[in-house]
Amino acid sequence: MKRTENMPDSYRVLLEGGQGEYVEKKSRFIATIRKCESEEEAAAFLEEMKKKYWDARHNCSAYCIGARGEMTRCSDDGEPAGTAGRPMLEVLLGEGIRNAAVVVTRYFGGVLLGTGGLVRAYTRAVQEGLKNCVTGRMCRGFEVEVRTDYNGIGKILYLLGNAGIEPVSEDYADRVTLRLNVAADRAASLRGQMEDATGGKVDFIAQKEIYFVDKEPFAG
Repeated sequence: MKRTENMPDSYRVLLEGGQGEYVEKKSRFIATIRKCESEEEAAAFLEEMKKKYWDARHNCSAYCIGARGEMTRCSDDGEPAGTAGRPMLEVLLGEGIRNAAVVVTRYFGGVLLGTGGLVRAYTRAVQEGLKNCVTGRMCRGFEVEVRTDYNGIGKILYLLGNAGIEPVSEDYADRVTLRLNVAADRAASLRGQMEDATGGKVDFIAQKEIYFVDKEPFAG
């Protein structure tokens, strides 16, 4: 099956957003992170945060959208150039996270932090926010149909359990038919294991190429 052009095998995505806070010399930096799949969603998220934290000194922002991070933007929102938005964006890029936007709200504590202090504070705020997010791996793979007999299904389910793969559907008729989502880099190995376990009494048929969220934690 032909690979989708210009798409990576996998990339990290935000499944659930979160919030974190960092305090530096009485200034509060509140990072709010949310899944955004378009620039319009990111812009709407920024406006929402500005309204929510209307009394804050700054609402700096950054986002990275697209499987390869094709769309990125960041804003210092009045902080010295390069001390807020860019460091925030670098955290997202460094973690390999796509389709995510972050707003860091600053409540000024009365003490100037200097360039280095601001970069450190905005970076740490995003890192704290990410600790409270749930991420996963969007991976290229195949929708697979597996057919076997009742003697082989127990062995196949055992293999799938070890691989952390849950069937999308199961049909128990004259033969057992399972539908699976399998990452492209695991398909050949899994097929071989199934054939070995059942003595070749299994059909492993790739139906179509897909992208899906792997439930296994992303090794970033």
